[in-house]
Amino acid sequence: MSDVILSNRQSGRVKRAAALVRKKDRRAQGRFLVEGPQAVREALVHAPQLVEVVYATDEAQPWQLELDRLADREGVELVRATADVVAAMTETVTPQGVVAVVADCRVPVAEACAGGRLVAILHEVRDPGNAGAVLRAADAAGADAVVFAGDSVDPLHPKVVRSTTGSLFHLPVASAPALEDAVLAAREAGLAVVAADVGGAELAASREEQGLAEATAWVFGNEARGLSAKALAHVDRSVRLPIFGRAESLNLATAASVLLYESAFAQRSR
Repeated sequence: MSDVILSNRQSGRVKRAAALVRKKDRRAQGRFLVEGPQAVREALVHAPQLVEVVYATDEAQPWQLELDRLADREGVELVRATADVVAAMTETVTPQGVVAVVADCRVPVAEACAGGRLVAILHEVRDPGNAGAVLRAADAAGADAVVFAGDSVDPLHPKVVRSTTGSLFHLPVASAPALEDAVLAAREAGLAVVAADVGGAELAASREEQGLAEATAWVFGNEARGLSAKALAHVDRSVRLPIFGRAESLNLATAASVLLYESAFAQRSR
């Protein structure tokens, strides 16, 4: 780590990092931003070979010693920067003082699904916070991969990355051009493809039939519209999560969390 503190907001490296908030620049550079001490720590621990540089504020913070140690251990460049320089690299209203530039961590969809028993497929999920929350829930439930299909939000979008709080680096993440590509990869990997849909069979029925214990790729649709008839035509069956109270519906991330855990419980009880 150099003793020089990066203080020029107009420097080339600051501008290149700041450009990564845009999808076209992420594609062009093959990199993305990871913000916050927890997410940067997870990147350094679980995917250090992808971390190109860490920019950290020059103001003493409780997390600095650990990040300094991890960056030094993994041979990752760590640059001290002023708080306003770190802020200039992000769109966060209240930056947490550390940001890393990381190489694209996605894997091919076939590789993501291969050998898996529990996979989450997001189809036309547009809200970054929801997408990140589903990915985090999939990680917590022990899923083997998450696939972003069709017109879903970019999994490397800064808001998605932030909302995963590091789970992005715990399991394979892939992007598929269309739902059909994700479904094909899942089937070739031996997974049943099950949609979460309000018109599906009751969850209790699937539980009683022990259908949730099989290797499964869950398909979750758009937050507002769910899954279209065209999309549902590609799945093996669909399951409905019942609402016992008076709520009109469940948030996508909440519903996905319940269903992924249902599969996780069933698979682990066999």
